[in-house]
Amino acid sequence: MGKKQTFIIVGASLAGAKAAEELRERGFDGEVVLVGSEAERPYERPPLTKDYLRGEAEGAPFVHEEDFYARHEIELLTGTTVAAIDPGRGSITLEGGRELGYDRLLLATGAEPRRIPVPGAELEGIHYLRTLSDCDLLREKLDGSARVAVVGAGWIGSEFAASARQAGHEVTVIDPVALPNERIFGAEIGTFYRDVHAAHGVKLVLGEGVESFEGDGSLERVRTGSGQAIDCDLAVVGIGVIPRTSLAEAAGLSVENGILVDAGLETSAPGVFAAGDVASARHPFYDERIRVEHWSNALEQGPAAARAMLGESVSFDHIPYFFSDQYDVGMEYSGYAPRWDEVVFRGERESGEFIAFWLRDGIVAAGMNVNVWDVSDPIRALIRSRQAVDRGALTDPDTPLESLATEASRGA
Repeated sequence: MGKKQTFIIVGASLAGAKAAEELRERGFDGEVVLVGSEAERPYERPPLTKDYLRGEAEGAPFVHEEDFYARHEIELLTGTTVAAIDPGRGSITLEGGRELGYDRLLLATGAEPRRIPVPGAELEGIHYLRTLSDCDLLREKLDGSARVAVVGAGWIGSEFAASARQAGHEVTVIDPVALPNERIFGAEIGTFYRDVHAAHGVKLVLGEGVESFEGDGSLERVRTGSGQAIDCDLAVVGIGVIPRTSLAEAAGLSVENGILVDAGLETSAPGVFAAGDVASARHPFYDERIRVEHWSNALEQGPAAARAMLGESVSFDHIPYFFSDQYDVGMEYSGYAPRWDEVVFRGERESGEFIAFWLRDGIVAAGMNVNVWDVSDPIRALIRSRQAVDRGALTDPDTPLESLATEASRGA
């Protein structure tokens, strides 16, 4: 009998945890080591801006029960940082000097918050929300009266602002862009979300950025580019994330806005794979590189990488998907639309129940359903068909989306 193989996963994230689970479900009987720098076992991030932040969830949003890893003979090393990887030798080195050999390696190191480079950014009271410990600290800070400044009207900032407002806090959102997420979705959806927040009492300071944070040792106010002073007790900065690629770069792997992987999620080093927020993957459907920073991608890509590690043929062509809940507005977005010709609507935006479609050359590139449910599958079918759709039928609420998707698939 040959020596059992060792598969190491660096990053005790959702992608990493689901990869470890997949290895065992697929019958891998070698050693599985899951290494994470945080003290907690793997958890999911979406609740950190929603129900867990508001104290409405029953416990932390862990991926698995506490005994899962022991039961499945997965060695979970929490609070452990990997100092280096050596693809040539097939080894990793932990901080402290311990060296572990591997037969296959998965990098699921995720991303970290982009820091804001303005005067006063080091003041006490300025927070970033990425980890469970970040969220736990903010829960403490929000336990009582607080005036909150949110820097960045993207999804992290918007969801945090909604939760803080629902908890009764005075909230001001600041962003240099004129509308929330306008760069991603355009003016129509940006206007909708701006109005949602305004209707719930959020003060919106849009079209100007942060000039500085001010205070005597701790944060007292945010100064905007126009000189406006916004008094606050704490600020949460959500201006995007940066993929954690330093280990890969130091090891000589190909890196460009993430770790470059092929459709099978293998890096430029044979036997080394990457998944989740850190992976810039060649997408077979779009025929270009895409790095997706969403829960669904981590959920699906981690297991796909595990299958590739086991030698299965993998071509990861998952259509990007994410969701957001703000106040009583729930939405799901499917697709990838960095460019579009127009956005059309099924239903009235003013009603708060509608579907938006991003069209390019008459073809559906992406769709967002707002407070309309069970339509993600036909939206994805329309996207995959790559067929032009009748605009009138697409915007007609009486025309079933399923019928349009079926017709489009027949024409594909």
